[in-house]
Amino acid sequence: MERDYPLEKVRNFGIIAHIDAGKTTTTERVLFYTGVSHKIGEVHDGETTTDWMEQERERGITITSAAVTCFWTPTYALTDKNKKHRFNIIDTPGHIDFTVEVKRSLRVLDGAVVVFDGVAGVEPQSETNWRYADEANVPRICFVNKLDRTGASFEHSYKTIHDRLTKKAIRMQIPIGLEDAHEGVIDLLKMKAYYFEGEMGNKVIEKEIPENMKADADKYHAELIEKIVEQDDAVMSDDLDGKIPDAETLKKLMRKGVIANEIFPVFAGSALKNKGVQLVLDAVVDFLPSPLDIPAIQGINPETDEVMDRPASDTEPFSALAFKVATDPFVGQIIFFRVYSGTVSAGSYIYNPRTRSKERIGRILRMHANEREEVKKVFAGEIAAAVGLKDTITSDTLCDEEHPIELYRIVFPEPVISLRVEPKTKADQEKMGMALNRLAQEDPTFKVSTDPETNETIIAGMGELHLEIIVDRMKREFTVETNVGKPQVAYRETITGEAQVEGKYIKQSGGRGNYGHVKIKIKPMDQTVDVDDLPKNVKREKGFEFINTIKGGAIPQEYIPACEKGFKEGLDRGVLAGFKLENVSVDLYDGSYHDVDSNEMAFKIAASMAIQDACKMAKPVILEPMMSVEVVTPDKFMGDVTGSLSSKRGLIEGMEARGMNQAVKAVVPLSEMFGYMTTLRSMTEGRAGFTMEFLRYDIVPANVATTIIESRK
Repeated sequence: MERDYPLEKVRNFGIIAHIDAGKTTTTERVLFYTGVSHKIGEVHDGETTTDWMEQERERGITITSAAVTCFWTPTYALTDKNKKHRFNIIDTPGHIDFTVEVKRSLRVLDGAVVVFDGVAGVEPQSETNWRYADEANVPRICFVNKLDRTGASFEHSYKTIHDRLTKKAIRMQIPIGLEDAHEGVIDLLKMKAYYFEGEMGNKVIEKEIPENMKADADKYHAELIEKIVEQDDAVMSDDLDGKIPDAETLKKLMRKGVIANEIFPVFAGSALKNKGVQLVLDAVVDFLPSPLDIPAIQGINPETDEVMDRPASDTEPFSALAFKVATDPFVGQIIFFRVYSGTVSAGSYIYNPRTRSKERIGRILRMHANEREEVKKVFAGEIAAAVGLKDTITSDTLCDEEHPIELYRIVFPEPVISLRVEPKTKADQEKMGMALNRLAQEDPTFKVSTDPETNETIIAGMGELHLEIIVDRMKREFTVETNVGKPQVAYRETITGEAQVEGKYIKQSGGRGNYGHVKIKIKPMDQTVDVDDLPKNVKREKGFEFINTIKGGAIPQEYIPACEKGFKEGLDRGVLAGFKLENVSVDLYDGSYHDVDSNEMAFKIAASMAIQDACKMAKPVILEPMMSVEVVTPDKFMGDVTGSLSSKRGLIEGMEARGMNQAVKAVVPLSEMFGYMTTLRSMTEGRAGFTMEFLRYDIVPANVATTIIESRK
């Protein structure tokens, strides 16, 4: 089987947005126009293709990212068969609790279409997603949607993109009419007007620009040209001399600017009213990169630790990144992966550098949301799913055993909220363990642990909705009935002072005894020092630093790892209220050993005791997760909203007009925000809404800390 589409005609892109900006509706139009679905599903009817989980359809939100393969020939070249492109699209969730899906999708995509609400403009989650896309260096196209809604303003939305996201955004289109009068768009590069007629707007009609809009179009056309010619010095000097570049040159430069993240073109339309989506797809073809346009993927040789490049080519050794694990009721576990180089066939063996073992790929599927097509082979630049991989988890590299490479892992945020769950019956008990294990494999931001004192199962995640969905999935997909406790905040502990302690563990019990002795200094970790600048004897992990300054073999080398393990275990238990201790730097500077009685166990216990004692002396404090909260409310409830946030220990950071409403930004402790939705609705006649996301950990006030410690006794 040979490649059916050349690499330059492949586009891997995602559709990302704030919740309710119309992202899934846009995806549904894309699938309709590309011929994947013959009927347009609407979110409000619960019939969409990509939102296929029951919970998604009920709530009208996207929870998991869905992958879809489809084909597109640009509207300006419908008769040219050579212009047909393959799209691998990922529709991602907009809700903050499922940010992980956006983060992992952006890692494997080459470009993104960012959808904005034409009334609200840039919203909090749009900012988070934009930041993730910046981190992943992903080129973007902006689409201002919902211009048919009452209160829509393209200019306001464009201004919010400029003010809050990037100054590099530039109008590519302007809308013809707004709200009910929204008819079509003007392309500022081609200087033509486009209207969408026929059933579902599938006929794109090109006309001249209406007279009353010519002046605006000329003004914005000049702005766009100025922005494009900046990408090439020679063209820029020609332009200054009055030589206007031709359309083809402008298009090439535009593409160059978008791929380099120097230009973010802004498009306009209304997906629900079938206006403008096809031209956005044309822009994906024209401006977003193919796998050949992006730099070669980097990774590390697991044998030698040297950095390696793998260009996008079928002839290179095979390398791929597993970015998502999903459980399918029919075929079991499916691993979604992006192939960066080489090819892989069904039935072949791949190597996993993390487990240092080989696994066989049973079947390879090309996904169309909840439908699938079986293929024998996939090539560089493709996104597919594998069946039969048992030991592969999110962020694992899959590669050729002869040419191993480990691609950089995806970093996920830590959970901030936890719940206690217990099975209702004995039969549920066994099933619950299996269900939680499956769900934890799928979602790296979902953690399962056991309380050592009560033996209760604790589940932790990114927010109330996240855990609610998990419990709901257990019930529906795994038929597990559970009792759920109250949400708990994931507090942390840390130290604010320094201490010096020695820990001894000596035990004689007839025959061979146990002897471990360590001397340590501890202090808060200095996070201003970069990891790469640390000395050789310093080992840093998230929230923990281990410094080995043992001289003259006071503790033999073979016991040092046991000491480190003991320190970590001691920190996990906390000293004030049993929460994990973070940002602690431990210096193991001295100790002693016994020729016969010393062993790893003794040193591990001695280290664990020492660090517990040291932390108690180093002014320990409790930390709590602080959330960045934005409440959008009608004017008349402003006073009530700000008053309620202040009463929740919130710090009001600012307010701004948002269309007809006011947006209040505040930083509030998570512990105060449980059930806030109900409070807010009753306070504002159901007209206000809010979003929140994790911001940082702060020290808890002394009176609150006392209450927390008391409740843990």
